[in-house]
Amino acid sequence: MEDQNCPASVMTRKRKSQEEDNCISSTFYMDELNEDLLERVLSRLPTSAFFRLTSVCKRWKSVASSPSFNLACSQIPSRDPWFFMVDPLLNRSIVFDSTERSWKKLNHPPLLQKNSNCNSMPVSASGGLICFRNSYGNFIVCNPVTGSCNEHPPLDPSLQNLTFHAVVMHSCPKYEQSSYKLVVVFGELPKLSFRVYNSDTGSWEEETALCKKFDDDSAESESSEENAAVYFLSKAGNVVATNMQRSPSKQYSSVITTSKDGEEIVHFLSSSGSVVACNLATKCFSEYPRLLPVFFEYSIDLVECGGRMLVVLLSEFFESASLRVWCYDEDVRSWHQIAAMPPAMSHEWYGNNVDINCVGAGDQILICLSSAEISSCVLCDLAANEWVELPKCFMDGEAIKFMSAFSFEPRIEASV
Repeated sequence: MEDQNCPASVMTRKRKSQEEDNCISSTFYMDELNEDLLERVLSRLPTSAFFRLTSVCKRWKSVASSPSFNLACSQIPSRDPWFFMVDPLLNRSIVFDSTERSWKKLNHPPLLQKNSNCNSMPVSASGGLICFRNSYGNFIVCNPVTGSCNEHPPLDPSLQNLTFHAVVMHSCPKYEQSSYKLVVVFGELPKLSFRVYNSDTGSWEEETALCKKFDDDSAESESSEENAAVYFLSKAGNVVATNMQRSPSKQYSSVITTSKDGEEIVHFLSSSGSVVACNLATKCFSEYPRLLPVFFEYSIDLVECGGRMLVVLLSEFFESASLRVWCYDEDVRSWHQIAAMPPAMSHEWYGNNVDINCVGAGDQILICLSSAEISSCVLCDLAANEWVELPKCFMDGEAIKFMSAFSFEPRIEASV
């Protein structure tokens, strides 16, 4: 009996020992990776994990600060966007992480904490960078994740007093550094001009004039003279001007897109609320047909989503509010609706004189709705046709009222 059981017990112990050996041999240790593989693995972590890398171990801390790690990060094609939020206090950096669906407070860049820049307002963003404009009219480009900043050479003093219609950034990521252009459109319609700052040369290019393009069927086109203010009586009995008053937190409702022919086009809202398209390649501009008559009360903003210029419009009809997203079809020269907020959500804004400030990122649109009584942020997924109200952001026990936002890719390798 014992002799028969002995071989079986030995086999059982042997099989168990082999299984343990196989388990141990298949165990994966990060420390066994060479430097190149470790950098590639860590570069694929969410950017929020970057802040924790330095506290894991000495090796990871060394990796996080190495140029080769930045190179590995730059080879990641895209990252989920973060939204840089703008509130009445301009001396702090709060973002919404779309990956973790959470609020984060970043260290405010040191250059923006100086007295001369403490009230700098974000005006544009692209790639991993955000552009600010200080009280002197100078532009400062910043990586909000690392806090690195660069103040651009000032524009000619003669331009500082002109009306700026658009300030847009266009990033061209490279392996070792970020190259970008900053475009400003200024002047009084119909006399418009633009200038371009090129980060590769570190200087502003010469001023270029834009001429107005007249279509053959221009009878329906808007005349530039209509940008003069017209006053009328609203339904509430208030005197309203047709020239649009932009929120200080979103002075320039403008985006840049690339046409099918590879031409860069800057879109902005005129003072009367019409969309103006400036083709930088052909050096001409045109005005799109209005979505609503000039005497209607509404709030409007432009966004760029998936390479397209879209218009977000909040209006009131039949005792209810309606928030819709529109796209302009160049071929048929008309607008068509591509999304609409569910009526049960949009009705909440009726009668509250709500102002909308929007920003696009891929297939998403973040809409900041604000008035004297209400403040809310709604994230729209155009692909899934989902509308979600973001949770409130609390700082020191109080909910922050955000006025606008700018989208950017959180990239530690983006240089200024």
